[in-house]
Amino acid sequence: MSFFKKLKDRMFRSSDKIAGSLDALVEEGEAAADAGPDTAPRPEPAREPATPGLVGRLFGREADEPRRVMDDAMLESLEELLIEADLGVDTAMRVAANIAEGRMGRRIGATELKRALAEEVARIMTPVARPLPIYPKRPQVVLVVGVNGSGKTTTIGKLASQFKAAGKSVVIAAGDTFRAAAVEQLQIWGTRAGVPVLTAPEGSDPASLAFDAMTRAQETGADLLLIDTAGRLQNRADLMEELAKIVRVIRKKDETAPHNTLLVLDATTGQNAVAQVDIFRKIADVSGLVMTKLDGTAKGGVLVSLADRFGLPIHAIGVGEQIDDLAPFDPEDFARALVGLAD
Repeated sequence: MSFFKKLKDRMFRSSDKIAGSLDALVEEGEAAADAGPDTAPRPEPAREPATPGLVGRLFGREADEPRRVMDDAMLESLEELLIEADLGVDTAMRVAANIAEGRMGRRIGATELKRALAEEVARIMTPVARPLPIYPKRPQVVLVVGVNGSGKTTTIGKLASQFKAAGKSVVIAAGDTFRAAAVEQLQIWGTRAGVPVLTAPEGSDPASLAFDAMTRAQETGADLLLIDTAGRLQNRADLMEELAKIVRVIRKKDETAPHNTLLVLDATTGQNAVAQVDIFRKIADVSGLVMTKLDGTAKGGVLVSLADRFGLPIHAIGVGEQIDDLAPFDPEDFARALVGLAD
């Protein structure tokens, strides 16, 4: 199964919500027009001659769709729909305005509206769609941050497994020493992938563990060192100091480390993800994003809001628990899956 098909199949909550809302937006406008005081018959939209094959069937279906005049009322409804889809107010209004440009006063159907929305989403997402950069520096240190429950630990395990399968040697540091479950989860992934996982007793100093892991990675010539971290935002000052200390000690080994600081976000939190990016950009020098749990939410539109507001690279997205359910971010695939368009 291609990742696009998996993405489309598993993003059904987001895509069904948006696609269904766009269908309803057009149909409600059509119904309102039919019920209006002007009972004069409206001319049928011009249709192309029947064309054989898939293309003909596709455009034949589209020509039979209900259509609505793009006017101020429709534009306002479209803005509201996009805000409800978690694109955020500013992004939603700009996207709606771009869709309306050149279409005001013209009758359009839901398929055209979905295509236009997918194009706008892809346009926003394309500049931030970048794979995790791989540097010749060994070990390349990847610090992974995010709130507890965001999928951070699972993401580290998947990245380690994928890099190992690509021929890279990897070391994991289970730096969230306050959560035994996180350590156990990383150990399971490490065993599955054949990757060493360095641990410390519960409550130990994460910076000390990071230093030991850096030493191990240098001695073994590892390509990558992935460091898990705690995600307790209740006391930001403590977390900030903890992360700063980790950075200080690994820089004793390599003054350029960490080479990547990945922020893992849970798509189900919707607009709360915006606040998390704000916080972690102040706490840590975030270099890129990974969005998880897109299969379990109708709030996938928040990723568009994040791209538009922050412009941080989006390296990967996750749509499940299996190793191949984390994949590099493709803006066009994401946009089409988000609005419910077929491949």
